[in-house]
Amino acid sequence: MGTFLIILQVVIVLGCLLLGTHYGGVGLGLISGIGLALLVFFFQLPPGEPPIDVMLTILAVIGCASVLQTIGGLDVMMKYAEKLLRKHPTRVTILAPLTTWFLTVLCGTGHVVYTMFPIIEDISLSKNIRPERPMAVSSVAAQMGITASPVSVAVVSMATILAKEAGITGVAFSIPQILMVSIPSSFLGVLLAAFWSLRRGKDLDKDPEFQKLISDPVKRAYVYGGDEGATLQDKVFPKQAYWAVGIFFTAIALVVVLGAFDGIRPHFPNASGQPTVLSMTLVIQMMMLVSGAVIMVACKVKMSEVPNSAVFKAGMSAIFSVFGVAWMAETFFHAHLDSLMASLAGIVQAYPVFYAVTLFLVSKLVNSQAAAVTAFVPVGLRLGVDPVTIVGFFGAAYGYFVLPTYPSDLAAIGFDRSGTTRIGKFIINHSFLIPGFICVITSCLVGTGLAHLLLR
Repeated sequence: MGTFLIILQVVIVLGCLLLGTHYGGVGLGLISGIGLALLVFFFQLPPGEPPIDVMLTILAVIGCASVLQTIGGLDVMMKYAEKLLRKHPTRVTILAPLTTWFLTVLCGTGHVVYTMFPIIEDISLSKNIRPERPMAVSSVAAQMGITASPVSVAVVSMATILAKEAGITGVAFSIPQILMVSIPSSFLGVLLAAFWSLRRGKDLDKDPEFQKLISDPVKRAYVYGGDEGATLQDKVFPKQAYWAVGIFFTAIALVVVLGAFDGIRPHFPNASGQPTVLSMTLVIQMMMLVSGAVIMVACKVKMSEVPNSAVFKAGMSAIFSVFGVAWMAETFFHAHLDSLMASLAGIVQAYPVFYAVTLFLVSKLVNSQAAAVTAFVPVGLRLGVDPVTIVGFFGAAYGYFVLPTYPSDLAAIGFDRSGTTRIGKFIINHSFLIPGFICVITSCLVGTGLAHLLLR
């Protein structure tokens, strides 16, 4: 009977995740609340702890980033990125994904990629390059940058969880230590996927579907006509936008420095009277709040426009998603942790790749790297997975490219008027699948090697 109840609980959890995915980020969090309530009230499972630290960090980061976007700071960064791509248009398939990856590393969110899509497509068509080649891998690269950003929620969550579980594992890694592994492994994954994309698909002049499309004069004009707003080079931004970028980068630099040197962070006595250093979770929250406040005051931001920014909306959606999913998952896993450890600990310890595969699948179910890390990394640590291995397999937290339902992937398809970036007849055969697997597998292989080399 006990096994049947556990299976029923798993069905409820998975059912909520699948149904919630249909409704998007906010819907995913709300539907997960139904699963949480069923687990607690119907199955009498003790409720787990909601991921308050992660949610507050998301709130602080989006508060700063949305103020930066409102004043035009993100567009300033996009303008310089576009300048690089237009200076080397024939190399767009390599440079575009590296650019979107770097923008995510700087900003902590992959949602910065949307402005770049029409620019990448315009450059590709101007050089008769199949737009699918740079656009698909650029969408994937933007999400890969999340594990390499010092201000992304996924990285902060990883560091926070490792510190929280240090009493069990005896090991905790700082954000700079995590980034020593995740930045090169993520970058190499993107670079390899970009090189693979150079020859993917047929050239436009040899693609019968594309040639049939442009044989219609109206459709040809649509494909090659471009958008009047597909460039930022002619736009003039106020000086406050440049100030905001400088303030934001200064805050990021402070986060990295404070994370690298524990001695310069304040120390406070804990409950037993022993001095403890201020956690990096709180440091990032404070730095983002201070940075946002300085930008707001110094740059005279119209605060009434902040809630309408794309970053603010995406961030609030992420909070709902992480809140519901992670709380439901924590409730289920914590209730069955002993039985899971008894049945899985040996397998996971003997075959650590099993942990990576499971994290990958969880990420696909929750459509969020931060939510996947928050929900499953504590389970992996309690099952006995080496923290070094946890950091090495960080790239496996990006699994939501498997089905083309993520907003950035759908946006890439929508912006590609040539129709080459697409979803195939069988759904699974879409433009993002192979670049995604190349990125994740490379990141995990390189990351595991670097983690054992640098963190032992």
